[in-house]
Amino acid sequence: MSLKIQLDCSNINWDCVSQTLKKVGMASFTAEIHKKAFENSYTVVFIFDDDKLIGFGRALSDGAYQAAIYDIAILPEYQGKGIGRLIVNNIIKTLPKCNLILYAAPGKEIFYEKLNFKKMKTGMALFCNATEMQKKGFTE
Repeated sequence: MSLKIQLDCSNINWDCVSQTLKKVGMASFTAEIHKKAFENSYTVVFIFDDDKLIGFGRALSDGAYQAAIYDIAILPEYQGKGIGRLIVNNIIKTLPKCNLILYAAPGKEIFYEKLNFKKMKTGMALFCNATEMQKKGFTE
């Protein structure tokens, strides 16, 4: 494995981003929507194995004291190899004084707990597709 970290949105195959998110059971919008979301983010991280995009993540932030991490996704064949930790740690480095809130897929909480994230008691959500998100286990 020859890993390369990219911290901007240049030359990203947005269809690959969309397909990866769909493959891992996360949000699957059009390539154009994902491009807009990542380009409007405070920080982004893309991981390549040679020229193959294998994982990514992003964060929204005010840059002062609050941030939210989204769309951490790694191709299934690369999971369990430290790629997720690499993505999250690179995001955290760009937000040293910020409280971080993380939006995790159901079943992935243990991974984030290993990175010192704690479950919140007061987290709330208002989803556009509320019924679907409830079926997926994101809300009660």
